[in-house]
Amino acid sequence: MSFTTGPSRWSDVWLATAARGISSCGDFLAASALALALQSAGAGGLAVSGLLLAAALPLVALAPLTGRLADRVDSRLLLTITGLAQAATCLALAYAGHPVLVIALVALLATGLAVTQPVLSALVPAMVRAEDFPRAGALNQTAGTLGALAGPALAGVLVGGFGTRVPLLVDAVSYLALVAAGLLIRTRRGGRRSVPASTGGTGLAPAWRLGRDPLLVVMVGSLAAVVAAVGAINVIEVFFIRETLHSSTTVYGLVTGSWTLGIVIGGWLFARVARRLTDDGALLGAGLALLGGCCLAVLASAAVPSAWLLVPIWLAGGVGNGGDNVFNNLLLARRVPEAARGRAYAVFGAAVQGAGMAGYLAGGLLLAVAEPRPLFVGCGVVGLLVVAAAAAPVRRAVRAERGGQVAARGAELATQSPLR
Repeated sequence: MSFTTGPSRWSDVWLATAARGISSCGDFLAASALALALQSAGAGGLAVSGLLLAAALPLVALAPLTGRLADRVDSRLLLTITGLAQAATCLALAYAGHPVLVIALVALLATGLAVTQPVLSALVPAMVRAEDFPRAGALNQTAGTLGALAGPALAGVLVGGFGTRVPLLVDAVSYLALVAAGLLIRTRRGGRRSVPASTGGTGLAPAWRLGRDPLLVVMVGSLAAVVAAVGAINVIEVFFIRETLHSSTTVYGLVTGSWTLGIVIGGWLFARVARRLTDDGALLGAGLALLGGCCLAVLASAAVPSAWLLVPIWLAGGVGNGGDNVFNNLLLARRVPEAARGRAYAVFGAAVQGAGMAGYLAGGLLLAVAEPRPLFVGCGVVGLLVVAAAAAPVRRAVRAERGGQVAARGAELATQSPLR
């Protein structure tokens, strides 16, 4: 692992935090506005799932390319050009009328997100010392989740008062924050900065592969499996809250924001815990336990008679979600070489987004044959079963990791011993 060797650059952390928060608010504002517009126009679950799939597919399909871009191209150049392109795309989306054009522009918007996500994620560890990374990661996560919290709520208010165009215009302006961040952040990576000495200046990235690290493989696999199991609720929730629980668009925005508020709380709560967990196996096990808590919250939400009762349940689920995010980011930062972090975060994001896409598709198909409430029950139960099934691979990976550490320490002591 590699963090900055000098003092932590907190001004850069705050700039990256602000950029992520503002652009994240715009992302969720647009997604929620378009989902509400489809639902209000009488569209079914397949239409909503199609929109979500268009927003997620580029993050999965382009991960091999965007991860390498994040490692090989100057981060300042990527942030400024991509931010301008996303602003222009969202401006066009505000005036698009045909559904096919809307979906194409949503996919183009997500293509920009596929570039900026690994760039910003890989920049944060380079800004701070190792001991400051949990705090910096929590700040960055807080920005993203506060944006996700404000986005749906703002969409509910703006769509109800002004229609779909105004939220999309606001979203276009929000992407200029990425341009400002690209120009103002002093920490830079990519290009010549990411060429390690071992390459002899050839510009080739180090031969890092996710499959060579069993602990990371299990972390990514278990998280993706849980996301696939419960991801359908992202499609189902708008019908559950609006039709089953008979709530307004404003209530929908406020209730869905409770999960993201929980992520903020969980990020800060578990950032303190993460600083004390020096053992990577303990981080992995704790993260799996928190995923189980998220699935339990999904299952419990199926029993509520009113949308407002979802707030404390989803708040608790979000706390677990936020803690798991902190642990996952810390594991990646510790175990991946600095010059390969763009690819690592892109692969990680692609796995989660791909699993989410499976959930979106399942949600759209299941809504055609079942009511939202029993589908929530099914998602919660399947999620808990997946967590239980993942426990054994997690234990094996942790035992292998600790066994390897013991063997490495023994070999080191043997080489230092004066006895022959």
